[in-house]
This record gives sequence, C-alpha cells and structure tokens, in this order.
Amino acid sequence: MQSFYSDIAVAAPKILLPTKGINLEKWAVIACDQFTSEPKYWEQVEENVGAYPSTLRMFLPEVYLEMSSVDEIEKRLSNIASSINEYITDGILEELAPGFIVLDRKTKYNDSRRGLMLALDLEQYDFTPGNKSRIRATEGTVLSRIPPRVRIRERSPIEMPHIMVLIDDPKRTVIEPAWNALSADSKNLVYDTDLMMEGGHVKGYFTPDGSDVANGIIEALRDLLAVSDDGFLFAVGDGNHSLATAKTHWENIRDKFSAEERLTHPARYCLVEIVNIHDEGLKFEPIHRVTFGLTMDDFRSRAAEYFKDQDVSFTDASAFCKEGRADGAHTVLVTNGKEDICMIIGKPSHTLAVGALSGFLDSIESTNKIHTDYIHGEDSVRSLAKEDSLGFLLPDVSKNSFFETISKEGVFPRKTFSMGEAPEKRYYLEAKMI
Repeated sequence: MQSFYSDIAVAAPKILLPTKGINLEKWAVIACDQFTSEPKYWEQVEENVGAYPSTLRMFLPEVYLEMSSVDEIEKRLSNIASSINEYITDGILEELAPGFIVLDRKTKYNDSRRGLMLALDLEQYDFTPGNKSRIRATEGTVLSRIPPRVRIRERSPIEMPHIMVLIDDPKRTVIEPAWNALSADSKNLVYDTDLMMEGGHVKGYFTPDGSDVANGIIEALRDLLAVSDDGFLFAVGDGNHSLATAKTHWENIRDKFSAEERLTHPARYCLVEIVNIHDEGLKFEPIHRVTFGLTMDDFRSRAAEYFKDQDVSFTDASAFCKEGRADGAHTVLVTNGKEDICMIIGKPSHTLAVGALSGFLDSIESTNKIHTDYIHGEDSVRSLAKEDSLGFLLPDVSKNSFFETISKEGVFPRKTFSMGEAPEKRYYLEAKMI
C-alpha cells in the first residue's frame, strides 16, 4: 500500500495481475459461490482450464463443500496453497504499483457495467445491523458461514475478490469520468479478454495512485460522503460473507502487530469492485417466495390476524397489485397457480414489502410443517404455486431509496434482491497480497 484515505475508508492497493502471455480466458473463473447446485458447470470449467494457469487452482468452489469429505476438502485446500505459492514463485502473478483499475464488463444481458477496483479499510466496516460505519452490509450475516471461510483465508498469502460494493452516485462523478479519461489511451490498458462459460467480456484500465485520475476518484468519493446523512458511503451488494470473513481474519491477527504496523498491514484492506448503483448495467431483481403447506384460505385468515394493526386488505385486482402504490402502502401478489390476489398493507411497520412479508412468513414457519423457499423469476414461482403452496411475487427494490432503507432499517431482509444473472457475477481476475 502507498496511500491511505482514512476519511473515506479507502486505500490504493498493489493489485496482482497475471503476467503478459497468460491466457486470461483460462485464468478468470466465476466466483466460488455461484452454481453451487450444478457440479456439471464446474466439471466443464475444469475441462476448459485444463493445464493452463488459472484462478480455479486458487479457490474452493462451494459446490464441493457439500459433496466432499473433510479429508477431500483438506486436500483441495493444500493444493490451493501450493498453486498460489507456485504462481508467485514462478512469476505468473505480477504486482502493479499502488493504484486503481477502472473496468467495463459486457454480458449477453447488458452491454456495459462499469466498476472500480480499490481496497476498503476493514476497520471501518461493520456487518452489525444498525451500525453507522462507512461500509455496511446490505443483508443479515449468517455467522456460521464465516469460520470455514476464515480457514481458507488464513492459509492463503493472497485474496481474490468477488465482492461488489455499491456507491450512491446518481450524478456519475466517481467511476464514469475515470473510465472516460483512462479508456482514451491504450497505454493504460491492463486486461482485455472474453470470459469463459458465457461470462461476456471485460476490459480494465489502470491509473497509479497520485495521478490526476486517481485524485479525481478520491475527491469525488469525498464529495459523496459530504452529502451522506450519517456517514454511509459503501454498501456491500455481493459477497457480504466474504467481506465479513476478511474482517474476522483481520481481527484475529491484528493484535500481533504494533499500531504503526496495523496501519499499513495489507490484511487490513480488502480488494473489492465498486459499482455505481445507478449504472444501467446493474439490474436489481426481487427474490420471490414460495411457501409450502399453506392454502389461500389459511393465508387470508393468518395474514388478517398478523397485520390487523397495519390496515391489511385483499383484492383480486392483481394488475393493480403489480403497479404498486404511491402512498406508502405495500402490495404483494399472492398466487396458488389458479387464483391471484393482491394483499395490500396500508400502514406497514417495515419500509419494504419484503420486510413485512418476511416477518409474517417467519411467524408461521414453525406450524403445520410450513416452510418457505426463495425463488428467482415469476415463471418459476408460478410453476411451483399450487393449492397448498402459495407463491408471493414481490415488487422491485428501488435503487433511489436503497441507501436510505439501509440507514433506516439496518439491513434488508434475507434474500431481498439479486444483482444480475448468475453469469454476470464477478470473475476472479485481480488479486492482492494479504
């Protein structure tokens, strides 16, 4: 690290990239927490990579956590550590000067999504709901998911990020001007490659710390902080548990170092991709619910009781339900595959419809073998909805009120939204020493 911008919780990292001549399409692999129920996807990745240097040798796809024995996982972890050390020793990974990478990702779903690679100060990140730190989680953290990930991190000399962090920049002052300046000169180009398995194409440009472009990025972030009501600057969109793991690992080791050493230790700073929430290439999709063991009549009576103090009503005007309300009321479309109704909560206790619905579903989960699953896409919900399994179709999450909602509610309810389709998730390409 060279420069630390503690007021905005940012540092200029020394980013590791594969040396020239490495096949980047073989190198870059999608994040470990994708396609966790599709081992054939990962078998195909193995075939694609073959004997080429690849980030596939540097992480553990989570699909194998359920499929493998403890001994098999330990063997995989040992192989990962060996591969990383080999890549460093053989010069396959090269370290850039301290600075930032501005990138653009094109997929079959979107022509462009801009990002900014920088490091965030874990001392200014807190995943506790309701905190007022610079960097905040967007959903509840499942603490049981952290220790296994810490075991992997503490054995690795480097990190590779699949963490995507959001900024609220409606005037597009941070990433977009940097992209325009850097992409105008090909000498700034550090990678330009297709991504395997329908991942699209990614192109990245580097700017060193202290350059006019880098200074512009820092000043623009400071301007965003200046208009924040409570010091909230960064919201973790994807990879919340990975950032929580990095935080936990740093807390586990920081007491070994002096105060001066802590300030500059690379494990204190986590490499992430920053994305403007207002980027047109960033699509927010609601995650719907299907509740099994619940009939429409039972739902009506239970919901009427649960929401009795929140002015609840029901109508068969499903089209109206989809349009939503502008008066603060929440609408949720409920279907059993044959009949659609609209539940209207006139005086909701939660800012979001998903928050109100989640509270209700949690309250009935322990009775009559009722359980809820999280479903992407309306068609999938309708295919599962039956007489005794109801589908709940939720409205979109507003980008304009996203940061405000986190400030007010602490975090979103679990499985509120998804950012893009699975192939659009981050691919491992960049890395950083920790």
